Amino acid sequence: MTNSIRLALGACLIGTMLATVPLQAAMPSQVDGEDMPTLAPMIERVAPAVVNIATSGSVEVQQYRNPFMDDPFFRRFFEMEPDRPRTQRTQSAGSGVVIDAKKGYIVTNAHVIENADEITVTLQDDRTYSAEVIGTDPASDIAVIKIEAPRLTQIDLADSDASRVGDFVVAIGNPFGLGHTVTSGIVSALGRSGLNRDNYEDFIQTDASINPGNSGGALVNLNGQLIGVNSAILTRSGGNIGIGFAIPSNMVRAVMSQLLEYGEVRRGLLGVNIYTVTPDIAEAYGVEEIQGALISQVVSGSAADKAGLKAGDIVTRVNKENIKSAGELRNAIGLLRIGDEVDIEYVRDGEKMKTTATLGEQATEEQISASDIHSGLEGAELVDADPGNPERGGMAGVFVVSVQPGSPAHQRQIRAGDVIVAVNRTRVDSVAEFRQVAEGSASLLLSIRRGNTTLLLPIR
Repeated sequence: MTNSIRLALGACLIGTMLATVPLQAAMPSQVDGEDMPTLAPMIERVAPAVVNIATSGSVEVQQYRNPFMDDPFFRRFFEMEPDRPRTQRTQSAGSGVVIDAKKGYIVTNAHVIENADEITVTLQDDRTYSAEVIGTDPASDIAVIKIEAPRLTQIDLADSDASRVGDFVVAIGNPFGLGHTVTSGIVSALGRSGLNRDNYEDFIQTDASINPGNSGGALVNLNGQLIGVNSAILTRSGGNIGIGFAIPSNMVRAVMSQLLEYGEVRRGLLGVNIYTVTPDIAEAYGVEEIQGALISQVVSGSAADKAGLKAGDIVTRVNKENIKSAGELRNAIGLLRIGDEVDIEYVRDGEKMKTTATLGEQATEEQISASDIHSGLEGAELVDADPGNPERGGMAGVFVVSVQPGSPAHQRQIRAGDVIVAVNRTRVDSVAEFRQVAEGSASLLLSIRRGNTTLLLPIR
């Protein structure tokens, strides 16, 4: 074979090989005759319902001339008083979900619009509108705002109780102000709580990337239905590490209905103090393998008292839903309204029992200025704490409703949410008892419950 023939055959072979190799690698449109799966049609349908929320507001901050005075120890040691509070402007960004296109209602996180004077909503098509606040509920971190806008897209709410660990989910939001971003993952866990002891929590945990700015955005299933509102992440650096939390759609629905009706959540009260049943508690009560909420105290005249519940009862079911912990009982009652009837199953002395309670209303009491009791507490507002209501201390004592910045009470480290349980080593269960013990005293020694700690604060 001559060289010219060899070259011709080689050129033909190379040409044939090149003709069979695509110039650019690409995913096939089908595999074994089946179309490749894609989330694009669902995303295109629901993404316009997720909006960007930008807020601006102002907060009062304390400033000290000496930076060492930022440490409370140095302030107490040198008895330094802060300069007059100054107003500082704040800006933040988050996301929201349109849940009623006709009326312009948008659900988001309460912390997204906290302290906001102005709220601006930007849609996916770059239309921008000012929003008004319909209502907020910091205890569940849910808020509803409203805009007047045509051609809105809304997301339907799913039954979050039907969610299972392993379900595929998609998070849609506006992380870091980048605009619409979509991430996917699975439901990693259900019923997460404990991020904030004082809040109502029943989080869906997901590994779909949730970052700053995603708060208030949508967590949807593969049908494009809302199963949760993205709320928080667990992080060491401020970025995503694969542990995000969303408020379940059923909790969103319950809170939202009250915000739309009243502008606030009017929770019914059972009137009990509770603890999660641990193995040690179960053994002490002579029961095995029981889960529930142990009633440690029943408030006299409360819904629980009228229903026949007693201290020592272990609540195991509420409205046919199993109760495994004190947090689950708190959530179950906290999502119901005043006057709702609740079917309760409980264990007393090893015997299973049932009762029905009609949830009561928190007694409305006039707030007392603490300066009426002692001048050193000027700036603090007080009411009787409520053992049956965690939002009013969850124990007997005197609840600090608010503290005015820069006031004597603020300078003496009194904080809103504190519960004063003793004065001058004398137990006090009400404002009236506080007044009686403090009368005529130039100085006070307050025993205060703050979270899980007890503080002793001298007031001169």
